[in-house]
Amino acid sequence: MPGAEMMDGDIDYEAIRRGVEEVRGRIAEACRRAGRDPGEVTLIAVSKGHPPEAVRAAHEAGMTIFGENRVQEASQKIPLCPSSLVWHMVGHLQRNKVRKALPLFEMIHSVDSLRLVEALERECSRLGKVLPVLIEVNVAGESSKYGIAPENLRELLDAAAGCGHLEVRGLMTMPPWSPDPEKVRPYFARLRELLVKAGEEWGHGLVELSMGMSADFEVAIEEGATMVRIGTAIFGRRPE
Repeated sequence: MPGAEMMDGDIDYEAIRRGVEEVRGRIAEACRRAGRDPGEVTLIAVSKGHPPEAVRAAHEAGMTIFGENRVQEASQKIPLCPSSLVWHMVGHLQRNKVRKALPLFEMIHSVDSLRLVEALERECSRLGKVLPVLIEVNVAGESSKYGIAPENLRELLDAAAGCGHLEVRGLMTMPPWSPDPEKVRPYFARLRELLVKAGEEWGHGLVELSMGMSADFEVAIEEGATMVRIGTAIFGRRPE
């Protein structure tokens, strides 16, 4: 899909509409192959690097849930977008950005440390807010990626579940990038296994698996994803 920004700087609403439509069709087809209901998969339009006009175009195409990677960008963009939208934080969240992030986002996908859990709990307690969160797991053990190591997951889950203002819904991961989606399938399968283990062995009834982006979301759905985070396939390439 070409970039959503046209040569004159305007937003190509039709390209974004087609992007949303094509992604929804691919989600439906992946669900068909996996014997799943497409209604089980939440599509999150990741608008990192795209202007509010692109968000409005996606909203007009039927999108209601959007993801942002950086608190600073989100704080400037979200006030310029329709107020009815739901925003998820899908990038790494620094502890010193927690106070600024909480008024912006309705879910955090990237909880990856005990200190972040503690910071979120303190601020949610101050606000009187219960916050849905996902625990980010570094299933591949990549030093360049954020996320808790699988062997430390139970400790972090126990800590987060013990907080009065955090509602742990599930797990998130970002596997190594590969041009071949089949090469990342094992990482998605591993996250699903951890979700099952959390319920069966650790007593945490988690339901959400946030995994899969533009290059690999169909494989992620086949492996059980309930949330897919799609940017390029909807919005096109980010503006330079």
